[in-house]
Amino acid sequence: MISAEAFLQRNPVALEERCRAEQGERNVDAESSHRFARRGMGAVADDSNDADACREAALRLLDAAPRSSGALRERLLGKGYDEEIVNEVIERLIRVQLIDDRAYAESAVRYCAGRMMGRRGAVMELARKGVDRWLAEQVCGEAEQQGVFEDAAWELGRRVARRTRGLDRQVRQRRFWSAGGRKGHSPETLRRVAAELLS
Repeated sequence: MISAEAFLQRNPVALEERCRAEQGERNVDAESSHRFARRGMGAVADDSNDADACREAALRLLDAAPRSSGALRERLLGKGYDEEIVNEVIERLIRVQLIDDRAYAESAVRYCAGRMMGRRGAVMELARKGVDRWLAEQVCGEAEQQGVFEDAAWELGRRVARRTRGLDRQVRQRRFWSAGGRKGHSPETLRRVAAELLS
């Protein structure tokens, strides 16, 4: 492992550039800092029909975190932009592939599976994140065919089995069924997992 002193000796230019950049940031004039503060993440639109400002707000939101078109639409409307302007901006972002609802939904399903959620739970999570219900059902159906939610149920079962080791069989099964139900797993899947891991 390299020490901090050795790193700084090998990289003096980077340190000097950073110092210059920080000094430049401190010299920002009052007008531009006021403009930035006014246009922060929670800012309200000055002109609801300003397409450029709406596009800028959308890009800032996308830069902060990936979003579905539905979630982005909701945020922009919440900022006070006109619905027609918001729709035009979102259509443009879809055309230039800065928004891809399918890719976003597939990524969200992987996240849900990592949290050991079932199909029903994943569909609800996607809907909460602004993904169209039809697309959410389609992406979750594909994941279900690949066994993603089955694997998640087995992982949940193993985790509950480890945590409840030594407890009464009925208590263990009740805890597993409660956790599985909250996470949106189907009763058939839960029954199979419980029969093998908690009997």
